[in-house]
Amino acid sequence: MLKKINKIKDQFISDLNKVKTIEEAEKLKKSLLGKESELSEILKSLKDSAINDKQAIGIASHELRTFIAATIDEFVARIKKEALDAKLASEKIDVSLTGTLASFGTKHPLNIVVEEITQIFTEIGFDVLNGNDVESDEYCFQKLNLPVGHPARDMQDTFYIDEETVLSTHCTHMTARVLTQMAKDENFEGNYACVAIGNVYRRDDDDATHSHQFMQLDLLCIGKKITFANLKWVLKYMSKRLFGEEVNIRLRPSLFPFTEPSVEVDVSCFKCSGKGCSICKYSGWIEILGSGIINEQVMLLNGMDPEKNTALAFGAGIERIAMLKFGISNIRNLYENNVQFLEQFKFYGE
Repeated sequence: MLKKINKIKDQFISDLNKVKTIEEAEKLKKSLLGKESELSEILKSLKDSAINDKQAIGIASHELRTFIAATIDEFVARIKKEALDAKLASEKIDVSLTGTLASFGTKHPLNIVVEEITQIFTEIGFDVLNGNDVESDEYCFQKLNLPVGHPARDMQDTFYIDEETVLSTHCTHMTARVLTQMAKDENFEGNYACVAIGNVYRRDDDDATHSHQFMQLDLLCIGKKITFANLKWVLKYMSKRLFGEEVNIRLRPSLFPFTEPSVEVDVSCFKCSGKGCSICKYSGWIEILGSGIINEQVMLLNGMDPEKNTALAFGAGIERIAMLKFGISNIRNLYENNVQFLEQFKFYGE
């Protein structure tokens, strides 16, 4: 009987090598494991076998049945996989799969403002510079008329990396770098204009309108005959482009270490047209930035001759402009990546 079982196994292996389809494999399986199969007849005849042979024949028969079933199942699985792979290779798009809607992103409100400012000033000949996140104490303070020990440094709430290096507290450090570079340039003809946009860092998160990190715009325009009239025109031009043609500006005397004379700049409330509302705190005006004519001392500290050239400058927070422009009440909304909040700006850039 054992020889007969081994013969069935050898014949199965031989026949399986000739099988090409799943149907043929299933037919072979049935012929070997069915009720009328030769292997079943062997199991039925066990009752007539000698006691010493029953165990060996039973074990061998069971192992052969298991081997045949597992081998054919493996063969069928391989054939199915090959058929699927061939189908996937021939059908680049499976039209039977469930379709999914494409999700389109939106422009971030800060990027919208940065792009608008960039366009506004490049149209009138300004260069656009990227501000540094990390700056030296020299360019961040000393070259801007804030020497070591100056009390105005305390207003910046600066993050120091070491004694000589800080996280930029304002984008005005780019003004110092540009002025210093122009002073060294033998080919500088005395006229240059740029805006610098970058991240700035201060320990300032007391309320919903402040954050320890925000973006800032800093403008510099240097020339032989730059006056306060030029500053007023630039401020008015930018404000009308950002907030609408009906907007007016108001200049209030102020004090900054970088500029002299200096002014705070307000725009007439674009929501209530100056009548008074919650946005402008019922004053009719909204403060947006500080500006002025570059201090003569700053010009000298950066190697420029204030008798030959003068310059105007102003600095504004990108977040503040965005909050006013879009009616955003909490600055943290700009950083939380809330999809529902960001989807409100789909209509921009279309």
